[in-house]
Formats: sequence, C-alpha cells, structure tokens
Amino acid sequence: MGSIKKIYDSVHRFIHVDELESGLINSRPFQRLHYIHQLGVTFFVYPGGTHRRFEHSLGVMELATRIYDEITSGNLPTRMKEMIPRFASHEYRYWRKVLRLAALCHDLGHLPFSHVAEHRLLGKGGHEVWTQKIMESEFLSPIWDQFTLEVLQDGISRDVKRDVMKIALGEKKFEGEFTPWERVVTEIVTGDFFGADRIDYLLRDSQCTGLAYGLFDYHQLIEMLKMIVTPEGTLALGVEENGIESCEALLLARHYMHKRLYQYSSVKSYAFHLARFMETIYYDLGDDLERYIAMTDNEVLADLNKASRDEGHPGHFDAKCLYVRNYRFRAVALVSPPEEKELIEIKEKLGIPDGEIAWEISKKGSRRLGMNFPVLKEDGTVDIGDRLSEISVPPKERSWVYVAPHFEEEMRKMLNHVDALG
Repeated sequence: MGSIKKIYDSVHRFIHVDELESGLINSRPFQRLHYIHQLGVTFFVYPGGTHRRFEHSLGVMELATRIYDEITSGNLPTRMKEMIPRFASHEYRYWRKVLRLAALCHDLGHLPFSHVAEHRLLGKGGHEVWTQKIMESEFLSPIWDQFTLEVLQDGISRDVKRDVMKIALGEKKFEGEFTPWERVVTEIVTGDFFGADRIDYLLRDSQCTGLAYGLFDYHQLIEMLKMIVTPEGTLALGVEENGIESCEALLLARHYMHKRLYQYSSVKSYAFHLARFMETIYYDLGDDLERYIAMTDNEVLADLNKASRDEGHPGHFDAKCLYVRNYRFRAVALVSPPEEKELIEIKEKLGIPDGEIAWEISKKGSRRLGMNFPVLKEDGTVDIGDRLSEISVPPKERSWVYVAPHFEEEMRKMLNHVDALG
C-alpha cells in the first residue's frame, strides 16, 4: 500500500492518505481545485470565504470514511448482513477505498467559481458531466490501473473506474443500475441530507466566513447514523430515534446558511454579474477537455480585470459592476414569485430599459425542506423523520429580480404591492 501521508485540515485536523490517494490528489485535475473558489465570489461580501474546492474534497473524503466506518461497525441484523460486504473482508475494504476515491473525485468537473455560472454554461447535466469526462480521461488512467492491480491481489476483479464513478456521481447523475449496497455507499457522499459533501461544506463555509449558523454537532450526528432496512425491504441510510435532534440541527444549519450566505442578496448580486460575464466570454465551451481543465478562477479574474478597463469589451459592464459597487445591480428576492408577464408589466410601467433589469424564476417548486429519511425507533420499528419532528423550513431556492440601483426603490414598492394583492 505504500506510505501514509498526513494533510492538515483546518476543519477535520489530520487527514491521512495512502499512495493511491496521493496519486489522485497530485493529478492535474485535482490540483486544479486549488484554483476554484468553493463559494464563488462570496468573498466580495464575506472576505474570509476564500477557501477552495481542493480542501473541501479532502474534507468530504474524511467525513465519508467516518460515516462508512460508523454504519458498518457493531452488531447488524442478519437480514442486513446478507445485503452488504462482510466486515473487514476484502470486499469491505474495496468499497471503503472506492468511497474515498469517489469523495475525492466528486467535484473535479466544476467550472471556475464553482456554481456561479453553471446553469448558464453547463445546462441540465451540470458539472457532473465534466466530472465523468475527467474520470474517464487519460488524466486519471494511471490511478485506475494502479487500483485494479491492487484489488486483483485480493482476488477482486471489478471495473474500478465504473464503481468509483457510480459512487461519485450518484443515482441521479450516473446512468446504470445500483445495488442496495451501492445506493447506501453513494448516499454517504452525495446524499441530500446525510451526504458528507453537504456536511463538509456547511461546516467549512461557516468557519471560513465567520457565520456560526452552519456549525452543528456533526460528531453526534455521525454517531447516530445507521443503515436501515425499510419496510419495503430496501437498504437506506437513516438515523436512530435519539438522533433526531442532531438532524434538526443540521436542517436548521442549512436553512440559516442559505438565508445568510448562499441566498443572501449581496452575494446573489455579485454572482449575477459574474455569471453573465462568464456566459458572454465563455459561451462556447465545446468538448475540449484540455481547455476545460486549463480554466480556473485565475484566468477569469484576469479577463475581468482587462474587461473592466476596456469600454469596448463585450463583458465591460458586468466587469465594471463587480469592481465598482455603485454600478452593481441590486438583487431583490421575490417572496411570492409573480408570473413572468407580471414582471414584464412592472418593467414597462417603471420604464426600465432592457439592459437594466433581469430576473431568475425558480422552477423547483415550493416544497418545504424536511427530514424524509428512515428512523430506527427504540422498539425496533421504522418510521420517517418528518413524522418524528416538528421542524420544517422553507425551500432553499428563491426567485430574484436584478435591477439597476436607481430603480431599486420603485421596484421594491411595485413587488410589495403585487405581494399584497396576492
């Protein structure tokens, strides 16, 4: 297995990696994550939010491993043992390694500044399409070849690249069948509630920005996690009944971090201008993986600087808005999103030119966030978290109007009037 190396992380302290993992970390696609901001241009609002996808990916690997070790230890029901690898077996260790590599790989395909321009440049498939391209490319072939040789020595013959991709991308993004066990393993990384990706970014973003809303007792939460056989006979990641409070703390952390950080009006404003700038300049990404890998925040910042000083540059206005606060559009949240035709009527009534207003209408519905996961009760029965908690929070997605500063006051009045009539 080679030597074990230690990487010191500000959130999880020492993270240990072996030779194979070091090889992946030292690869060009992973090293690129040093130059991709985790929170886009949030550092324009919260100066401490300058951390990168590199350390986040290491943190996800560390948390995913802790979760894997927790849910597979102890006395498991006989019925469950038939569905998962035997503890400490070669197969068990194989999937633990797959999980760690998948956690490292899960963000490889991000654009510069992470999610900022994803919906404009990458379409429905999102960054996961590029993550899969990178994992299938020659960049990582040495990693998969080495991993294959290692597991063959343990008598395991599998398509390791495919297994790692499945766990890194999850059922929503990877085309293929998942066994009950594979569903649990991928949920450890990509799960909407208990996923290590979500837990790490809440903790890391909170610590770096100084917003304490995202801090919660994740050690307690991991301690309470269990694999549960549902009444339908499927295998799922859930929690013990006395872990409900830990889940509520996570849910509230998500809510307040979205309200004060991810969906904060000033952050949305800066992100709007950067997204529009990136769409203007990089509208045709094509399929050139070499070009994509070469794109980092550094190149975008250089282009922004140039455009801000060149009035003839197609991205000049948005670049100027990012550098000069007085020009920046104001982001106005829509509490009760009107129909687009109503926004057009307001625009025309206020005489706002086309170039001084824009909007984003969320199409994800108004379903409130809850705890729709299995809970193992003290009497051995299984229930759903939503039925055992009184807490639910509003949906994280919001709709926004972006308007030039001199129209902000009138726009707010008109939108308040629409809300009152609604």
